[in-house]
Amino acid sequence: MSEFATGVTIIATGMDARDGTPGYAGFTANSFNSVSLAPPLVVWSLGHDAGTLAAFERCERYAISVLAQDQVAIARRFSRPHADRFAGVPFTLGWAGAPLIEGAVAWFECRHHSRQVAGDHVLFVGEVVRCRRRQGPGLVFHQGRFRATAPLP
Repeated sequence: MSEFATGVTIIATGMDARDGTPGYAGFTANSFNSVSLAPPLVVWSLGHDAGTLAAFERCERYAISVLAQDQVAIARRFSRPHADRFAGVPFTLGWAGAPLIEGAVAWFECRHHSRQVAGDHVLFVGEVVRCRRRQGPGLVFHQGRFRATAPLP
């Protein structure tokens, strides 16, 4: 699979569904894709051993930030264990009440649609409620490394 280049995202939730208190959770994911245009659905996966799994199993809404090529440090920060991954990372809260990483090239705000266990991961399908984008090159992961995109001549 390392030969398949993917975009890099931060998937985040902003509420603890059990009591409604703020409880940001997020992680770096390149397992993100479009599923359907009508209704607009996206899919991503999270391993059974992930520390953030319980937060995403409880939440009803989340946000996906598609990182820009100059956000490698943020991608690395969210891919490693850290007491507060959001500390020092600029973000705003959107409709979903979840962090939208500033400087990203696109944002998807989703409500939970469905969940399916698949091997050692859980597939999450989200219905896109709001999205927006800005111009700029996105961050790519290919052959185990972060990379930039460049247009072909």
